[in-house]
Amino acid sequence: MADRYAVIGHPIAHSKSPDIHAAFARQTGQILTYDKRLAPLDDFAGSVRALIAEGGRGANVTVPFKLDAFALATTLSERARAAGAVNTLRFDAAGVFGDNTDGAGLVTDIVVNAGIAVRGRRVLLLGAGGAARG
Repeated sequence: MADRYAVIGHPIAHSKSPDIHAAFARQTGQILTYDKRLAPLDDFAGSVRALIAEGGRGANVTVPFKLDAFALATTLSERARAAGAVNTLRFDAAGVFGDNTDGAGLVTDIVVNAGIAVRGRRVLLLGAGGAARG
C-alpha cells in the first residue's frame, strides 16, 4: 500500500508539488501518492483531519495556512517554534508534528546550488508570509 501525502493550500491548482514528489518517488524507489488539496479558507483543520482519516502520513502546507498549521500541530520542531509557522506536517500515533523547512531549504539552495557563503553575512529577505518567517 502506498504512503499518502498531500499539499494543502488555497489556491492550490498551480502547485507542482505532486509532480516533484512523483519524480522523487520514482528516483528513490518509494511507493507513495501525493495530491493537491484545496482547503476551505475557514476549515484548514478539517482538511487535515480528512487526510489523516484517509490514512495520510503527512502534508506540505502552503498559503495561506502556515500559521493555521502551527496552531494545529501537537508537537513542534525548534525551527517551527522559532519561525512561528509550519510548512510540513507529519501524522503518527503521537499526534501531528509540525516543522518549518522554508529557511533551511532556502539557505541550502543558496550555499549548495548558487555557491554563495552566507555564514556570518547579513541577508535581506523580502516577504511577509509564512515562508519569510522560516
